[in-house]
Amino acid sequence: MGHGHSHRAGRGHGDDGVTVARTPRAVLLTILVAVAAATIAGLVLLWPDAGKADAITKSVAYAAPGATFPDATVVSVEQPCARDGSGDQTACGHLSATVDSGKDEGTKVSVVVPPQVAAAGLSAGDTVQLLRSPPAQGQPAQFSYVGTERSGPLWVLAIAFALVVVAVARLRGLLALVGLGVSGVVVWKFVLPALLTGESGLLVGLVASAAIMYVVLYSTHGLSMRTSAALAGTLAGVAITAGIGVWSVGATHLTGVDDESGSVLSGFVNDLGYQGLLTCAIVIAGLGVLNDVTITQASAVWELRGAAPEMRRRALFASGMRIGRDHIASTIYTIVFAYAGAALTVLLVIQLYDRPLVDLLVTEEIGQEVVRALASSIGLVLAVPLTTAIATLTVPGARRR
Repeated sequence: MGHGHSHRAGRGHGDDGVTVARTPRAVLLTILVAVAAATIAGLVLLWPDAGKADAITKSVAYAAPGATFPDATVVSVEQPCARDGSGDQTACGHLSATVDSGKDEGTKVSVVVPPQVAAAGLSAGDTVQLLRSPPAQGQPAQFSYVGTERSGPLWVLAIAFALVVVAVARLRGLLALVGLGVSGVVVWKFVLPALLTGESGLLVGLVASAAIMYVVLYSTHGLSMRTSAALAGTLAGVAITAGIGVWSVGATHLTGVDDESGSVLSGFVNDLGYQGLLTCAIVIAGLGVLNDVTITQASAVWELRGAAPEMRRRALFASGMRIGRDHIASTIYTIVFAYAGAALTVLLVIQLYDRPLVDLLVTEEIGQEVVRALASSIGLVLAVPLTTAIATLTVPGARRR
């Protein structure tokens, strides 16, 4: 019987003394190498034409020609808004500010802001961004509210997040942050431009997901057979989620356009397939939780084999699945609550309309959220037995007493 390398690459990054035989190791790695080659080929073939992507983005103007976006410092906020004759609150509220940059630097202006902005705690000294429209002949420039400057608090949150992750998880946390950065680059530099230039949403989602998972899993959890088994289970879960996503989007006749952003895209991007875009979103949305489940299952099987080398594979699989069932239950709650939190405004509108939820499933907004949650959950649940089976077949068989 041939023996392979033990992959003892340090605590948490190796296989903890479980020696994988040559044949299962070769089969698993051959499959992963083949998928990696297909992923690289997909990246090359689907990589967006930079010139075409730039032409699309430059053809869409956020504001009229000549408009600028100066910052301004808040002087005062008029709150509450005035009320009309019926006693209803009007969509007013005035913010006085001093322009900090541009041609009108130092000018004091008054702009109308929505009531929710005026009530959001803005006070003297805060910074907002304004839209300066080019002045008509003989008239002063016109200003309007664009948004509130939030970069300071957001940077504080981001730095605090990174420090907490590294302080608690140490090297593993630092590697996770690196993987997160790589994932962001893949989405920003590949996924979004490829979709804008008309590439298949399904293929873009599959290729991007595979590329992200190879980098994230191996960089965070180390080069080991345990990680390879988790990666194989993750890729299987991605494929299942994609298949269910394609079927469910087609069967429910979802258009992929459900809000103002979709309407903007449909007005300016002619080659974008909106159903494919929705499928791509379904695939990418489930990556984080899927990764969590598969690495846990692979680790559980490895630990069980190390603790009970005489346990038969059938019993090993059953023990791993008992752990997996508990993980499935808690993870399903995570997915449902995550979607509920993201769609809380939509749910409030449903409550406001006082209509049965089943009747509102015909709307694009609700239909998309339901399909997204269910497709991701099915792929997640099926990835548990698949990953457990892959890990069970990879580790050594039962050792005689």
